[in-house]
Amino acid sequence: MLNFTREIGIDLGTANILVYQRGKGIILAEPTVVAVNTKNGKVLALGREARDMIGRTPGNIAAIRPLKDGVIADYTTTLKMLEYIIKKVCGNRRFFKPRILLCVPSGVTNVERRAVIQAAKEAGAGEAMTIEEPMAAAIGSGLPISSAGGNLVIDIGGGTTDIAIISLGGIVISHSIRSAGNKFDESIIKMVRNNYNLLIGDPTAEEIKIKIGSAYPLEQELAMEVKGRDLLAGLPKTVEITSAEVRDALSEPVRAICERVCLVLEQTPPELSSDIIERGITLTGGGAMLRGLDAMISSITKIPVYVAEDAINCVALGTGLALEELEAIKASGAVTLA
Repeated sequence: MLNFTREIGIDLGTANILVYQRGKGIILAEPTVVAVNTKNGKVLALGREARDMIGRTPGNIAAIRPLKDGVIADYTTTLKMLEYIIKKVCGNRRFFKPRILLCVPSGVTNVERRAVIQAAKEAGAGEAMTIEEPMAAAIGSGLPISSAGGNLVIDIGGGTTDIAIISLGGIVISHSIRSAGNKFDESIIKMVRNNYNLLIGDPTAEEIKIKIGSAYPLEQELAMEVKGRDLLAGLPKTVEITSAEVRDALSEPVRAICERVCLVLEQTPPELSSDIIERGITLTGGGAMLRGLDAMISSITKIPVYVAEDAINCVALGTGLALEELEAIKASGAVTLA
């Protein structure tokens, strides 16, 4: 019997959106940015093309990030973005509406969760469901979540860091903190402004984070030239910054994540604690790629920390695998319909 219903998993992240189509794998990976004509509301570009417009647009064009801290901040733009995704996957002629599974942070309210489901249905989904990001991340990283043993996963995205203990296919304890990749960028922007009176944008801050950012002292410190606008003279200016300066700037958001991990461990039942000591902590998400973050968390918790093999795509892959075993995942309570 042919199955005409297309099934799509969407990692609707603050920084990036990844789309998994059942049977094909990840078919779309783009920054969560939409360029809109402010006069008529028409979408001009999405993804990388729209991201390249940030800080470079004329007055009638706005480059918008429709999600903030993992939840919808601009409903209309999010709706247009989802419509674009469904059209890309299903084409213009949609006789059968797709079934969509969307990821949400573990700390979302019922109102925020319903807004995501409603947006997906208005965009053209036949059925819309949500799964919490740490559960999807655990599935995507290959953790034995169905066994009677504790698994601690930390998913560091753009807007939120989700920390969860998972056992027997369900979340035992979960915490979500709004200290993640975007906070890292904001801390770097603040440091460059305070230390050098230099104003830089989000793309430059992200480049600094990727090239020389670290959470733990490096064996060999790095440096790079940074271009921006001098706040005193108002003219373009170039300065050199070091990885030690960036690490100092990142210390506050990194410390906030570590403190929340410790809080989760304090609330963990003793039997699950012993499992976590044996199995270690798994890091997923784009933020997990920050140099030395695993070493920093390990030094504080005294537990081995591992970065997942495909950390950036873990949530999207987990969403796709959840679609493959949807009935079993539903039975565990990990998937929410409304």
